[in-house]
Amino acid sequence: MRDIDAIDDQVAAAAFRRLVRHLRHRHDAQNVDLMGLAGFCRNCLGDWVAEASDGALTREEGRAAVYGMPYAEWKARFQTEANAEQLARMQESVAKNQ
Repeated sequence: MRDIDAIDDQVAAAAFRRLVRHLRHRHDAQNVDLMGLAGFCRNCLGDWVAEASDGALTREEGRAAVYGMPYAEWKARFQTEANAEQLARMQESVAKNQ
Protein backbone atom coordinates (compact mmCIF):
# COMPACT_ATOMS: atom_id res chain seq x y z
CA MET A 1 0.00 0.00 0.00
CA ARG A 2 1.33 3.44 -0.91
CA ASP A 3 1.70 6.06 1.81
CA ILE A 4 -0.51 9.08 1.03
CA ASP A 5 2.34 11.41 2.01
CA ALA A 6 4.50 9.83 -0.70
CA ILE A 7 2.19 11.07 -3.47
CA ASP A 8 3.67 14.01 -5.36
CA ASP A 9 2.17 17.36 -4.27
CA GLN A 10 1.27 18.26 -7.86
CA VAL A 11 -0.66 15.00 -8.27
CA ALA A 12 -2.38 15.45 -4.90
CA ALA A 13 -3.31 19.06 -5.75
CA ALA A 14 -4.80 17.97 -9.09
CA ALA A 15 -6.87 15.28 -7.36
CA PHE A 16 -8.02 17.80 -4.74
CA ARG A 17 -9.08 20.30 -7.41
CA ARG A 18 -10.97 17.56 -9.23
CA LEU A 19 -12.78 16.65 -5.99
CA VAL A 20 -13.73 20.30 -5.42
CA ARG A 21 -15.01 20.66 -9.01
CA HIS A 22 -17.02 17.48 -8.57
CA LEU A 23 -18.59 18.74 -5.34
CA ARG A 24 -19.38 22.10 -6.96
CA HIS A 25 -21.15 20.27 -9.79
CA ARG A 26 -23.01 17.91 -7.45
CA HIS A 27 -24.73 20.47 -5.25
CA ASP A 28 -27.54 17.93 -5.01
CA ALA A 29 -25.25 15.93 -2.70
CA GLN A 30 -26.22 17.60 0.56
CA ASN A 31 -23.63 18.23 3.25
CA VAL A 32 -25.72 16.32 5.80
CA ASP A 33 -25.60 13.27 3.50
CA LEU A 34 -21.85 13.58 2.99
CA MET A 35 -21.45 13.81 6.77
CA GLY A 36 -23.71 10.79 7.22
CA LEU A 37 -21.70 8.67 4.81
CA ALA A 38 -18.14 9.88 5.22
CA GLY A 39 -18.01 12.04 8.34
CA PHE A 40 -16.93 15.15 6.43
CA CYS A 41 -18.55 17.68 4.11
CA ARG A 42 -17.75 20.75 2.06
CA ASN A 43 -17.46 22.86 5.23
CA CYS A 44 -14.88 20.45 6.64
CA LEU A 45 -12.92 20.53 3.41
CA GLY A 46 -12.97 24.33 3.36
CA ASP A 47 -11.88 24.42 7.00
CA TRP A 48 -9.00 22.05 6.20
CA VAL A 49 -7.94 24.36 3.36
CA ALA A 50 -7.93 27.32 5.76
CA GLU A 51 -5.96 25.34 8.37
CA ALA A 52 -3.42 24.22 5.78
CA SER A 53 -2.91 27.84 4.70
CA ASP A 54 -1.24 28.68 8.03
CA GLY A 55 -3.37 31.79 8.47
CA ALA A 56 -3.32 33.01 4.88
CA LEU A 57 -7.03 32.12 4.55
CA THR A 58 -9.87 32.48 7.01
CA ARG A 59 -12.43 29.71 7.49
CA GLU A 60 -14.88 31.69 5.36
CA GLU A 61 -12.29 32.07 2.58
CA GLY A 62 -11.44 28.37 2.72
CA ARG A 63 -15.10 27.45 2.45
CA ALA A 64 -15.66 29.90 -0.40
CA ALA A 65 -12.75 28.28 -2.25
CA VAL A 66 -14.54 24.93 -1.96
CA TYR A 67 -18.06 26.18 -2.66
CA GLY A 68 -17.08 28.58 -5.44
CA MET A 69 -19.09 31.27 -3.64
CA PRO A 70 -19.67 32.39 -0.07
CA TYR A 71 -21.12 29.56 2.03
CA ALA A 72 -24.22 31.63 2.94
CA GLU A 73 -25.01 32.04 -0.77
CA TRP A 74 -24.55 28.32 -1.49
CA LYS A 75 -26.71 27.45 1.50
CA ALA A 76 -29.50 29.76 0.34
CA ARG A 77 -29.38 28.43 -3.22
CA PHE A 78 -28.84 24.70 -2.74
CA GLN A 79 -29.18 23.44 0.84
CA THR A 80 -32.40 21.65 1.73
CA GLU A 81 -33.82 21.05 5.19
CA ALA A 82 -32.34 17.96 6.81
CA ASN A 83 -34.75 15.35 8.06
CA ALA A 84 -34.46 13.40 11.32
CA GLU A 85 -33.02 10.32 9.59
CA GLN A 86 -30.27 12.34 7.89
CA LEU A 87 -29.38 14.07 11.14
CA ALA A 88 -29.22 10.79 13.06
CA ARG A 89 -27.01 9.21 10.37
CA MET A 90 -24.75 12.27 10.45
CA GLN A 91 -24.40 12.17 14.25
CA GLU A 92 -23.56 8.46 14.16
CA SER A 93 -20.98 8.98 11.43
CA VAL A 94 -19.35 12.01 13.05
CA ALA A 95 -18.99 10.06 16.30
CA LYS A 96 -16.66 7.70 14.40
CA ASN A 97 -14.31 10.63 13.74
CA GLN A 98 -13.39 10.97 17.41
